[in-house]
Amino acid sequence: MRTGVFLFGGVELTDAGAGPPVPTDRRFDHKEVWRATERIIDMAVACDQLGYDSYWLTEHHFQYEGYEVIPNGILVGTIVAERTEQIRIGMAFNIVPQWHPLRLAEDFATFHNISGGRGILGVGRGTVPREAETLGTKIGSFDNPDKAAADELNRKQFDEAMEVIRLALDNESFSFHGEVYDFPPPGIPDRGGFVSELSLVPRPLYPYEIWQAAKSPATLEQIPRCGWGGVFWNYHHSFIKERWEQFAERYQAHHGRELARGENRLLVQCLRVEDTYEDAVASVRDGHDELWKFLGPYGWSKGYMGPDGKPAKPGLIPSLETSIEQKTWLVGSPEQVAETISWRDEEIGLENLLLFPAMPGDPYEKVEEQLYRIAEEVLPLLD
Repeated sequence: MRTGVFLFGGVELTDAGAGPPVPTDRRFDHKEVWRATERIIDMAVACDQLGYDSYWLTEHHFQYEGYEVIPNGILVGTIVAERTEQIRIGMAFNIVPQWHPLRLAEDFATFHNISGGRGILGVGRGTVPREAETLGTKIGSFDNPDKAAADELNRKQFDEAMEVIRLALDNESFSFHGEVYDFPPPGIPDRGGFVSELSLVPRPLYPYEIWQAAKSPATLEQIPRCGWGGVFWNYHHSFIKERWEQFAERYQAHHGRELARGENRLLVQCLRVEDTYEDAVASVRDGHDELWKFLGPYGWSKGYMGPDGKPAKPGLIPSLETSIEQKTWLVGSPEQVAETISWRDEEIGLENLLLFPAMPGDPYEKVEEQLYRIAEEVLPLLD
């Protein structure tokens, strides 16, 4: 089992929890934001020393509330690569429609090469209208009244951009002419002629993986068709099993090959480890509630199971007890957490596990403590 760590990467909070303040009432200055960035890099170094397989950052913009303060995971990942020895470094996720696709391809290739092939190309379509519409796209967020039209534009941009990125990374030269992107544009003069193809400089020296969040029926079709890895997070455990199997079936239908146990699928698991279950519940409650205060308006809880056994309606703000019951959160002693991970492994085949041990507002001393406890007290029980 390849086990990695994923951090949202935010500012430490003294008032995390379900109640006030409203997130947008918070504002952190540039020194506090940069201090969080430095500590996020420190956590990557600790993960490398502890033997984790991978460390994943995320891309977000303009979040003065302090939730996610890394706008460029590739750039920060390059710093991490310079300070570490063997850990692989991924982005969960590069928000493709917010990038020029060729700049993303160039930056990833540079990062992947300088890290010695340790880069993981994580790609997504985005969540936050504030970011999307400022950076050249739209997004069908739950709180966006123009959701359907926004989502259609975003998906078209994403699909074409990913085709461009793969062409650029995998070929000596390429061209692409679509509805959104046109590379190279016609009529560019160059040394007595006209440009008909482009060549990405640099290109990857090493093989690379692509992973995308499997959050919708459309992506559950697209990702296996493209042959990438699918990332599953914040779903009721029975929904995970169902989608896990659907992913494998669709991969086989498109590629004529049965996936090996857990192949091309990655489970993200929120967790908190303390000496006892009661201690873990008390330790994680405020961070859990703050996370859902942050994510609920974007519709992330639609992976939970409602009272009727069907997916919950977007906008649900689950309690910690609901999250534990649905096994989207693993909370307890090292033995209890390891037992549930082992159960999940038996259920679906966990070859790729990504742990989410830091809740919004957690002090980085607590984050580092969790990294050590998981590595030294939980993972050995899974061998």
